[in-house]
Amino acid sequence: MSSNKTVPTDASVSAYLANISNEARRKDCEALAELMSKATGQPAVMWGTSIVGFGSYHYRYDSGREGDMCVVGFAARKNEIAIYGLNAASEHEKFRQQLGKHKVGAGCLYIRSLENSDLNLLQKWTREAFLEKINLIDMNRYE
Repeated sequence: MSSNKTVPTDASVSAYLANISNEARRKDCEALAELMSKATGQPAVMWGTSIVGFGSYHYRYDSGREGDMCVVGFAARKNEIAIYGLNAASEHEKFRQQLGKHKVGAGCLYIRSLENSDLNLLQKWTREAFLEKINLIDMNRYE
């Protein structure tokens, strides 16, 4: 079985953010890093080469594949910011409807800019997703 490419690294989050060439996206990512750190109480850590993650959990699939991943995080993409882990919140659909302009993918939310997003709602949503995922992990340890 191949090893996971997305693992926590010692790479500098600040350097990653500073290297985002689009100034508006860089500022949004800096603000998002601060927002997510505040919401989770966790420091930002680079996962692989492009994901800024907060917290971690261990997963194991029925296939036997297992690994670790950040609980919530984001990555600057060419045309948008991908935000991971928010659908762990039980009320993610409600939050999503109130957020502002965005798109959704298989496991993430895409936003072009924080300018049209409700940042208080995004912080609350991040906190809810983080806590619910952590609580679910803790409950599964005792089953």
